[in-house]
Amino acid sequence: MEHELLIECQRNDRNAQRKVYEKMAGKLYSVCKRYLKNDEDIEEVLADTFYKIFTKLNQLQNPEIFEAWARKIAVNECLQKLRSMKALHISLEDDFVESKDAPTDSISFEKDILKLLNFLPEGCRAIFNLFAIEGYPHKEIATMLSISEGTSKSQLNFARRKLQELLVNHNI
Repeated sequence: MEHELLIECQRNDRNAQRKVYEKMAGKLYSVCKRYLKNDEDIEEVLADTFYKIFTKLNQLQNPEIFEAWARKIAVNECLQKLRSMKALHISLEDDFVESKDAPTDSISFEKDILKLLNFLPEGCRAIFNLFAIEGYPHKEIATMLSISEGTSKSQLNFARRKLQELLVNHNI
């Protein structure tokens, strides 16, 4: 992100904020979509994310890491939303969601693999996203979700098994 554009955003320049929104909205929407199923929840979290980005921009020390910083805000907002919905329960049971809407055709890796995540329980999906996609270590995930490191690891394994089952059962 251009340093001058971020400085203008810090000055509450609405045109600069719109440009940043236009550049980042799609990326951050994709992040939110991995954690949340409901479009209204995604839109709400996205709005909260941009509010935080624009109100906390003065805390960003290095403009070169703006995208990673914004992404982290989006992830944290998603987790906060899941907690508020009481949906972030960690399941050790085999209760993943089966659906007749599961993909049956050949899939494009990026889009449809992410769709498969919707068939996992909320807490399990969050841990998979945090570890496999966002790159957080189990220790940090455990702290973020107030769970043990072992629970984080077991939920990741559970998610992997369920995703593999979905891929095999649907000939993907």
